[in-house]
Amino acid sequence: MADSSIVTLGPGRSLLVDSSVYDSRMAETTKEQFFMGLHADETEDVLPRVETRVVLVGEAGNIAELEKALQAITIMEVPVVKIKEGQPGTEAREKLIKSIVNMDINTPCIKTDNVRDFGDGENCEFENVFVLKDFQAPEYSFLYKNDSRILGPPAVMHCASKGEPLPFSSRPLYSMTMLNLSLCFTGFRKKDEVVTLVNLVHHMGGTIRKDFDSAKVSHLIAHSTHGEKYRLAVCMGTPILTPEWIRKAWEHRDDINFHAGNEEFRTEFKVPPFQDCVLSFLGFSEEEKINMEERTQKHGGRVQAVGDERCTHLVVEENSIKELPFTPLKRLYVVKQEWFWGSIQMDARAGESMYSYEKPESPAMKKAVSLLSLTTPNSGRKRRRLRETLAQLTKETEISPFPPRKRPSAEHSLSMGSLLDISNTPDTCKSSGENAKPPKSSTPALPKQSARWQVSKELYQTESNYVDILATVLQLFKYPLEKEGQVGGPILAQEEIKTIFGSIPDIYDVHTRIKADLEELVMNWSEERSVGDIILKYSGELVKAYPPFVNFFEMSKETIVRCERQKPRFHAFLKINQSKPECGRQTLVELLIRPVQRLPSVALLLNDIKKHTSDDNPDKVTLEKAIESLKEVMTHINEDKRKTEGQKQIFDVVYEVDGCPANLLSSHRSLVHRVETIALGDKPCDRGEHVTLFLFNDCLEIARKRHKVITTFRSPLGQTRPPAQLKHIALMPLSQIRRVLDIQDTEDCQNAFALVVRPPTEQENLLFSFQLTAEDTLKSAWLKTLCRQVANTICRADAEDLIQSTDPDSVQVSTKDMDSTLSRASRAIKKTSKKVTRAFSFTKTPKRVLQRAFMANGTPDERSPGPDADHMGRMSSSSTLAAGHSPSMINLSSAFERKYHTFSRSTTHLI
Repeated sequence: MADSSIVTLGPGRSLLVDSSVYDSRMAETTKEQFFMGLHADETEDVLPRVETRVVLVGEAGNIAELEKALQAITIMEVPVVKIKEGQPGTEAREKLIKSIVNMDINTPCIKTDNVRDFGDGENCEFENVFVLKDFQAPEYSFLYKNDSRILGPPAVMHCASKGEPLPFSSRPLYSMTMLNLSLCFTGFRKKDEVVTLVNLVHHMGGTIRKDFDSAKVSHLIAHSTHGEKYRLAVCMGTPILTPEWIRKAWEHRDDINFHAGNEEFRTEFKVPPFQDCVLSFLGFSEEEKINMEERTQKHGGRVQAVGDERCTHLVVEENSIKELPFTPLKRLYVVKQEWFWGSIQMDARAGESMYSYEKPESPAMKKAVSLLSLTTPNSGRKRRRLRETLAQLTKETEISPFPPRKRPSAEHSLSMGSLLDISNTPDTCKSSGENAKPPKSSTPALPKQSARWQVSKELYQTESNYVDILATVLQLFKYPLEKEGQVGGPILAQEEIKTIFGSIPDIYDVHTRIKADLEELVMNWSEERSVGDIILKYSGELVKAYPPFVNFFEMSKETIVRCERQKPRFHAFLKINQSKPECGRQTLVELLIRPVQRLPSVALLLNDIKKHTSDDNPDKVTLEKAIESLKEVMTHINEDKRKTEGQKQIFDVVYEVDGCPANLLSSHRSLVHRVETIALGDKPCDRGEHVTLFLFNDCLEIARKRHKVITTFRSPLGQTRPPAQLKHIALMPLSQIRRVLDIQDTEDCQNAFALVVRPPTEQENLLFSFQLTAEDTLKSAWLKTLCRQVANTICRADAEDLIQSTDPDSVQVSTKDMDSTLSRASRAIKKTSKKVTRAFSFTKTPKRVLQRAFMANGTPDERSPGPDADHMGRMSSSSTLAAGHSPSMINLSSAFERKYHTFSRSTTHLI
């Protein structure tokens, strides 16, 4: 249709291209690939020929937001074709130049219920854009068959919000939910299902590619974990999702702010790594087998017994299984356990060929085969070794477990390895080869070394082993976790990685240099060489490197345990790497504890070296200094650890106390003591309330037990803390405590004490009285601790003078009937009364509500509020509040009153 109309046109003519020309149902393409741009002078002939208009069909005409959006859109994209005359003398006399131009919308909004009034879409004088709400309606089918441009309301509103013209699309476009997404399908057997999914993707602005091209495909939609496309997607790190992702995205089609590519949304629809897989496990302990079976089912797989014909994979513990109990079928994958954990770590099914299980060979056979892999010998010695190896392989008897005889040069040379072997002394080397003449290349035999050399060598050996452990931690664990572009996304967040490994790189760096210096010392040994200088040289760096790690080691360990429990991919990552020979069957936590143990171990070895150092050796003094420097480092670590633990305790208080002031967190503040009490007066809270006192070195946090627990706290790393059990009452500087009263025990008063407090905003002293409830808290010790902190705060040496003993009657304090039914009922009534009072408080009621109330009850003349109305309201409120009396605000004895003022009865004294 369109092609014939183009051919009949003469040279230089232009027309609006028929939409069937761009029917991408025939071939997949994009606008950038399909069209070539027109020059400005060429558009002059094209634009005047087309009248553009937007047609709202059916329900779309009743959407007010849609009409408002169309008022903001004044331009639409229009496809055009320019037929240009060919160059003289060429075969092609004419050529088509295709492009998209922006045109003003002539008629912004036409409403209709009958789309047939607009013809069959072949009228080139009009460019119509039809907006439909329902893509299943008969109107949609009619317009689709006539190749009309169809948009959904969300697509129009999206363009309005972005300030973009109405887009040209050769397919019906409902929304931009999958804009800029390119999908590929694999593993589908039902054509109808694929057609339905493809249509939904097109309706949401996405594109489909038949072949998997990693540079252009953004997501793979997989029905199974088999096939070439799946393997390529895993290798390229392309997200692999289930068809349900498309269906759920279609449910969000009316939300213009939603995009299907959102990572949080698509994570739910990842294809599990063991989908369509039936696994069985061989050679594992019962506990490990149960764990692996549970994880198989969690990641989309099924489990069957070993030997079941339905199994697709047999996972073998290669270290314990020497031979399979049956001959596996050809379609059965027999893989090592690393395949299982690797699949979970990648969150995708790993390739089986890399992890195929093979029957292990004997150690002698392995060694013989490895010798055969050597390059062609270029000396007689290598040729002889090769002949011996071939002779061993051709023997009918079992291969000898003993290694080939060492060549003389290897037996008598003093290499680095022989130096590190304590049993291999220069004497033994000499005795074993006294009849043999050492070759010129061998190292001259050293005289017998001293005990000081032996211990120094042990220091080097342990240092070398320690550096290897740190390198293993970094290379097997830290660096892979930090690597960008991990298949399946990052295994851990950067904050978690930093918490786990801390300053391990700094520790590794300093100890690598210590190892190099010790190696040079041992290789060029003399009794005058100084071991202590090496430690002193790096003591400053040790002080900087160790505290950040040692202080937070417990937090590092807790993070590993939590992440391993909550994140299956991290659990699989640990399983894979902890089983490698470099780890020596040790867990990551066991490897990370080595830095905590290293410095004390070095100090012990230095002490040993000092014992074997003569008094006239200058290194003896240096060793003493080195030992002292290590002690200073460990002391510094311990002090920092105490500070860190103290800071952690303050954080725990902040989390435990609801409404705790943020200024409680301070680098100079530390928690000294905590006591559980019951309030005996009306201040700082009601009598009978359970009060917790947190004594810090410069302040006192007062908190009461909460009556209701509201919510929980969730940290940014996902940790859920228990809900706050306490409610903040007051944070009081210790400088406000004037006197600590030790209330004498009587029949009516047991284990009580009081604080005489003078806040800076008050004119008179206040009395806070409490009863200790914990049986393990000794009152005298608690009061002494409190007074010591108060004295330190106000710079007084006489802390004992702050305590004054008094009888309970003089301060009207009693602990009698604190737990009686009548007392509890009285407190409940008092709490209810307070709630009612707060509900009807004039200070809480909006001013406009009070004015309405006064106007409703007054006479017509009085309904107009005078200038004194607000003032009278405030006076009434103040007098009401001042009418209450507090029994805890009493007068002390005359002597005490003259010295420490009197206590006010006003209820306006608050802290």
